Amino acid sequence: MPAQEFSENSKEDLEKIKEWLAKQPHLPQNIDDVLLLRFLHTLNYSLEQTKHLIDLFFTIRSQAPEIFGNRDPEDVATKENFKILDIVPLPIPTKENYKLFIYRLADPDPDKYNFVASLRTFFMIADTRMIFEKQFHNGEVPIFDMEGFSLRHLTKVTLPVLKKYMLYTQEAHPVKLKQIHILNIPPFLDRCLALLKPFMKSEVASMLHFHLPNSETLYDYISKDVLPVEYGGNVGKLSEMKNDWVQKVISKRDYFTDQSKWKVDESKRPPQNQNGKQLFGMQGSFRSLTID
Repeated sequence: MPAQEFSENSKEDLEKIKEWLAKQPHLPQNIDDVLLLRFLHTLNYSLEQTKHLIDLFFTIRSQAPEIFGNRDPEDVATKENFKILDIVPLPIPTKENYKLFIYRLADPDPDKYNFVASLRTFFMIADTRMIFEKQFHNGEVPIFDMEGFSLRHLTKVTLPVLKKYMLYTQEAHPVKLKQIHILNIPPFLDRCLALLKPFMKSEVASMLHFHLPNSETLYDYISKDVLPVEYGGNVGKLSEMKNDWVQKVISKRDYFTDQSKWKVDESKRPPQNQNGKQLFGMQGSFRSLTID
């Protein structure tokens, strides 16, 4: 399906959003035009909803520095995380024009796995996509492959960070989520779901589709034609696509390390705008989970 073209109306809406941004001194003032258009597209060009989404997008990020801070794609920890994880946007959309995104462990060693670092890496690739890809899709379909994921990986999940991740992805991430596929579900799936359920909206829960190991049920939803070789498709090897995206992230190092593009200054927030109130009710320090 061809890329969506920007209409004159969308260009006018972009200018209106920029005029509004200029009156919001607490928000970044140098947001990429493609990202602004992505916000508009996600909310079907509703200006008021888009304003709220932009504010929430940056506010949550500023209150979640564990996930969205210290994002240098060339530091040692990030480079190591690129080796441990395969986080790969696929090049061809589905017949419904949905964008596919595969997430899996490249190295199943739980001693190397860092939950917070994995989220940070995930969003670095997602943020690179949002400015590199000029076409907008009708929806988003993440595919989480749990092969190699063990109870020891699960114990490394920290609840306050998980809550921030779930709030951000459900309320502030500028994509139209359509389906969520979980491949190679482990025998302890019930424990995974018990962990997620308190933070998951019912609309998101209804999008979940689970697939047993060695099953072909994924193909009931997604054609092999748009999947990589590793999943029975023919759009190329995941490893090659991954290397391409890692290089794209590295090429945007200045984008990630420029705090003026990401930080909210609460001291400058207009008094009538209350999005800056504390968003995360779960206080205190949780260590890692204990699994019985």
